Amino acid sequence: MSVADVTAISRPTVLVTTEWAKAHLDDPAVRFLEVDVDTEAYDTGHLPGATGVNWQSQLTDPILRDLVGREDLQALLRSAGIDDDTTIVLYGDNNNWFAAWAFWQLRYQGLDNVRLLDGGRVKVEADGLALTTDAPAHAPGTITLPPDTREELRAYRQQVINGLGSERALVDVRSPEEFRGELAAPAHLPQEAAQRKGHIPGAVNVPWATAVAEDGTFKPIDELRQLYAARGIDGDSEIVAYCRIGERSSHTWFVLHELLGYSDVRNYDGSWTEYGSLVGVPIETGDGSAN
Repeated sequence: MSVADVTAISRPTVLVTTEWAKAHLDDPAVRFLEVDVDTEAYDTGHLPGATGVNWQSQLTDPILRDLVGREDLQALLRSAGIDDDTTIVLYGDNNNWFAAWAFWQLRYQGLDNVRLLDGGRVKVEADGLALTTDAPAHAPGTITLPPDTREELRAYRQQVINGLGSERALVDVRSPEEFRGELAAPAHLPQEAAQRKGHIPGAVNVPWATAVAEDGTFKPIDELRQLYAARGIDGDSEIVAYCRIGERSSHTWFVLHELLGYSDVRNYDGSWTEYGSLVGVPIETGDGSAN
């Protein structure tokens, strides 16, 4: 995304460029966190001073199959040397897929001083930023999470069920094959499958990766707006994004809420893994005709 595009987005401070990152690698007021789909990628090389975050063990509660608890998240951020006034910059592999999930979690937990490095590892490596395998050495931070979560950013299963047939816009950001019910999940992804294949009734399919350019950065704002408007997603009503376990839909949530500025956007992090295993709820397959 160009500099001109960045100034046009709803919250221009949510994205930083690789040039900005290079200039702030030694800034004590900035902390970089790398969150990758491949949890071993960080060890092969990362931005100097960046802390690696394992999405499987550090951003989830494996017993509850829920987001990591607030106390554990706060401890994680403090261990990375983050204070209340620290700017947190997230980046990762696969075009910031899980980095966007971490971003959504931090915003849900009430934090505002959070940014995403446009293009993630793909752009970092292409632009030749120095990488290291050295572990960071930050003094413990003192950050305290705000007392309240932002529930307006999150959708729960009962809200999704109650909204079936309403004017609310549902965006399924998985692959077309997953949406049509032809594929449970891509083979290279963790296999957290649902009992049934298909999609939530009324959902439209806008795969998350269609928002990304070839270099890994987000497409220009006008293109993004047109991409979703073509499927009836224009911000005039509540929007709920979902995928399989909530990480790809966090990426789309970022586009819709943070870049395009649509005010009423929720991420359904239970997503198809939850909805597709519920008893007694309707689903659709194929192009969306009622099943």
